[in-house]
Amino acid sequence: MSQSPVLEANTAASSIDLFELVESLAADFATRAAVHDRDSSFPFENFQALHQAELLSLTVPREFGGQDAGYATVCRVIEKIASGDASTALVLTMHYLQHSNAARTRRWHPAVYEQLCRESVTGIALLNAARVEPELGTPARGGLPATIAKQIDTGWLITGHKQYTTGSPMLSYFVVWARIDEEEPRVGSFLVPRDLSGVRIVETWDHLGMRATGSHDLILEDVLIPQEYALDVHPLNTFLASDPLKLAGGSLWLSALYQGVATAARDWLVKYLNERQPTNLGASLATLPRFQTAVGEIEALLYANQRLIYSLADDIDRGEYDAKVGLQAQTVKYLATNNAIRAVEIGFELIGNPGLSKKNPLERHYRDVLCSRIHTPQNDAICLSLGKSALKITT
Repeated sequence: MSQSPVLEANTAASSIDLFELVESLAADFATRAAVHDRDSSFPFENFQALHQAELLSLTVPREFGGQDAGYATVCRVIEKIASGDASTALVLTMHYLQHSNAARTRRWHPAVYEQLCRESVTGIALLNAARVEPELGTPARGGLPATIAKQIDTGWLITGHKQYTTGSPMLSYFVVWARIDEEEPRVGSFLVPRDLSGVRIVETWDHLGMRATGSHDLILEDVLIPQEYALDVHPLNTFLASDPLKLAGGSLWLSALYQGVATAARDWLVKYLNERQPTNLGASLATLPRFQTAVGEIEALLYANQRLIYSLADDIDRGEYDAKVGLQAQTVKYLATNNAIRAVEIGFELIGNPGLSKKNPLERHYRDVLCSRIHTPQNDAICLSLGKSALKITT
């Protein structure tokens, strides 16, 4: 059923206000992004601002006071925030994903889920998964976690060591992947509040890019959580069908994030080329056909990304998708992130040493955009899935 003209107009006006607000926040975040990157410090103040703007509840269901925003809206918010501070956008994206996934699967205890949602509406209650381990690596490649969940009369005892816990300086909850201590191990996710005894953060994050995400190690030592904080316990070999929209959200929103980074790099480059006037040229670099052609190539890459990301996001919001939407979104991620990397690289090829100077943001944008290759699903896994689909191989 279509909306009435008045409701459509009100919705459009609300969207305009939202995106104007997001643009203002991104501009503010950009003024501090270089400092947080240099110091590898967490941008606490950005999340205070996001909370005040009511943007932390974007993927929380309306029944609990959230906004239940569509895929395209979430993409636009993430893209714009990433153009100001990519690290802030990555923590925000992970928070959005956890809420979106929980809302779709509803495998959590209803009272626990409602409490978490309402906390995310009324205050700052950031949420993210804790899955990667030193020995195991990424769970996307298979294997059994070393983190142990032991059931006792009063709840669960969680013990383990997780890596790359994005947002750890400010997360209120960790969704911890663990195996149950029993002869025939089961696995599952367990909700661990950060303020419990035995929860410890070790500041290990010192990476090339996304330096302000606070993706430190999480240490859990006999952390006691209530029985109902076990979220989706199941036998190891039980096949749980993947929700195609869950897969789509992760790939599309990450694609939008790195589109935002590449767009910020393009904007800096355009400004630099218009302002830079070598004495031997007597005009700005922007007047040279070589530079115009290269910037045109960047524009083509970014335009392709916009069409890929938002056409699929709009299809999902209209309900016009099929069972392959998860793989289609992964394909978008493969193309969009590679395009984003290439777009920033072209800027380096054009201007040389100034692009690598830490006083210019292009160097930071390049380090950040390279991180797109790390997020699950990675390029080889996407191409393998695409190849098997085309060859009709199901194993």
